[in-house]
Amino acid sequence: MNIQYKAKKIEIQKPEKISKIFEQEIKESRYPILAAKFNNEYMNLENEIKEDGNIELIDNSTKEGMKVYRRTLIYVVGKAFERLYPNKKMEVNYQLGNSMFCDLVGEEATEEFAEELEAEVRKIVKENLPIKQIVMNRGEAEEFFEREKTSKGRLQLDLKDNNEIYMYYCEDYYNYCYGTLANRTGVVKIFEIVKYNKGFLIRYPSQEEPFQMPKFIKNKKLAWAIEEYDDIHKILNIERVYKINEAIEQKRINDIIMLAEALHEKKIAKIADNIAKNKNIKMILIAGPSSSGKTTFAQRLGIQLRLNRIKPVTISVDNYFVERKDTPKDENGEYDFECIEAIDLDLFNNHLTKLLNGEEVEMPEFDFHEGTKKYNGNKIRLHEDEVLVIEGIHCLNNRLTSKIPAEQKYKIYISALTVLNLDRFNRISTTDTRLIRRIVRDFQFRGYSAKQTIKTWNKVNQGEKKNIFPFQEEANFIFNTSLVYELNALKPVVMPLLEEITNKEPEYAEARRLINMLKYFEEIPKNYVPKNSLLKEFLGGGNFKY
Repeated sequence: MNIQYKAKKIEIQKPEKISKIFEQEIKESRYPILAAKFNNEYMNLENEIKEDGNIELIDNSTKEGMKVYRRTLIYVVGKAFERLYPNKKMEVNYQLGNSMFCDLVGEEATEEFAEELEAEVRKIVKENLPIKQIVMNRGEAEEFFEREKTSKGRLQLDLKDNNEIYMYYCEDYYNYCYGTLANRTGVVKIFEIVKYNKGFLIRYPSQEEPFQMPKFIKNKKLAWAIEEYDDIHKILNIERVYKINEAIEQKRINDIIMLAEALHEKKIAKIADNIAKNKNIKMILIAGPSSSGKTTFAQRLGIQLRLNRIKPVTISVDNYFVERKDTPKDENGEYDFECIEAIDLDLFNNHLTKLLNGEEVEMPEFDFHEGTKKYNGNKIRLHEDEVLVIEGIHCLNNRLTSKIPAEQKYKIYISALTVLNLDRFNRISTTDTRLIRRIVRDFQFRGYSAKQTIKTWNKVNQGEKKNIFPFQEEANFIFNTSLVYELNALKPVVMPLLEEITNKEPEYAEARRLINMLKYFEEIPKNYVPKNSLLKEFLGGGNFKY
């Protein structure tokens, strides 16, 4: 068999483990090698190569490598926790920056607990124990779950057409992870476990600086927004995927849909009421990462503002790009339209100041084909009962509106902060939810394939890290646009799009990862989604114009 690795060909005579074939490369690598991608499919290093193909080794300086690092670290923490506290349970809840927030079920974590758990994890890391993947057929799995009396990995067995059940073993500890893990405990050397609120944080490095722990940023507002939704879903008893699936099977899903949508409406009304109470506010700034639902949110907020006798006037930042010749370029020499320097800040602030002073302004319209601003007679004046509504990636950055007094601005950060989890150890990434939304929207309204959307997603994420996430705590209000039932509704549209991607294409690995997650969700027809729902921005057929 012939394997293509970088610029060289490697010949092997029989099926061989990846870790054996690349033993020298793994040993000499500057960054820890955690997994591989063979013929565009993610693999554990203990998987055997049984056919010709192309291979990449994945280290923790890459996006996928850091995902493997994070999953492996959580797995090792789970093993340490079970060693120390066999009669207790922990839950992996949600991500906060470079940290995963976890709960102790039924009790509050202490400083002593965090220190004990970290010491045990470091012990397991130092032992560098092998982590093995075991595949069971349905009969073996049924016998296994009956014998062990456990729910870990049980979700796989509950899928009626799932004939292969995957578990990871390390000594006598087993658990399920729907993504790839590293093959040894010793690779996750850099981490911290600290008490946080009533639970604890598992902290880890970033792909940009994989050898050091980043400075801890509390992100109190973001944490509060996530915890609020998490608490509500626990009260409603819909914090796990199987609860949603049960509601669909029992024909109770409409109740959950109405509750989820009512929660959105209640929050939007609260924001509008807050704005109405402060007569100084003349400008509403809305920012959030890709596919957060900013357009629908802005229109629904506009309705609630009108109920408060406030008329919204929308301004698009996109009409204030600098001339094409003045547009900054990135490290690859390409135009960087996402950096704040791509905006004509002086002109934008000048126009805002005039509007807030009651003057008339002729608004520009940016011609993207010619790369220039044009003035076509669109003149506006802000009246006493009107407020400006501005939506854009830089809206939380004070540089965008530097000449406007802070008391006149109300900043809103929105994102799909997913709190629904697969089980106690496998969470659903907020980023994955947004990617699935974007794949559906790009296909329905922009003519893009899932392959094209996945191909550009990493660059989108890099722009968000630089231009949006650092400013989220500047917001006056954080609005969570996630809907607990949304992946059930998006699944019928997105699955066929993902399945079109073949293993000949680099995007196949990401497509398979998303498919493996979505298979746990029962489908619901998109006509179950209300006409005014934020999801209609992606599915189509809603009441709002886009």
